[in-house]
Amino acid sequence: MGRKGDTRHDRDRRRPHLLTQRSSWTAAPAQFVNRGAVILRATVPLTLETPHGPARAHVHAVANPRLAVVLGHGAGGGVTAKDLTRATKAANAAQATVVLVEQPYKVAGRKSPAPAHHLDAAWIATIEQLEPIQGLPLVTGGRSAGARVACRTAQQTNAQGVLCLAFPLHPPGRPEKSRLDELEDVTQPVLIVQGESDPFGMPPGAPNREVVKVPGNHSLTGDLQTLAEAVERWLRAL
Repeated sequence: MGRKGDTRHDRDRRRPHLLTQRSSWTAAPAQFVNRGAVILRATVPLTLETPHGPARAHVHAVANPRLAVVLGHGAGGGVTAKDLTRATKAANAAQATVVLVEQPYKVAGRKSPAPAHHLDAAWIATIEQLEPIQGLPLVTGGRSAGARVACRTAQQTNAQGVLCLAFPLHPPGRPEKSRLDELEDVTQPVLIVQGESDPFGMPPGAPNREVVKVPGNHSLTGDLQTLAEAVERWLRAL
């Protein structure tokens, strides 16, 4: 509750870790109405403070969302990767508001990713501040390194499911350096979409873990339609 006579600016000044940049929301043109999901657009990305610098969040909202999906990018890529873009549209079609998060090192213009514990801390801090998803059941995920972050933090973020695009099971040519434990530690439902010839390996399925194989490699651009169908179906079933 705010103090009597407060303006929103007054309240935000007392909450320095909340959004430092607000977005305004407008209904999208008719071509953005997808299977009954009226997609809304943020006119500006949100900038949020984390323990390791500012992160940036791109919100793709729908009217009357039934859940929220927060996705991170790969180590060397960004939130405009084709598989993330297609997954975002599929999640919108499943009546989910989607947030694509840029890690602080990416916002700062650095090419090399931060250490894992920095990525995890920034991810958790960002999700805690995302006002557009407050009160919604949460699915976290991302592509490649972003999927690893979501798996490692699934408990801390209270995720109801984890969506992994091109999970890097091991470094190329180094199957002995397995990261399977990061998947095994996730008790929530998991969907993995993986390229059949991905040099980072093929994760195994499990009772709580579905693996959808698509033609191609780590980029997942070989069959984006199958990716989209799998994401939408899985989200609708949660």
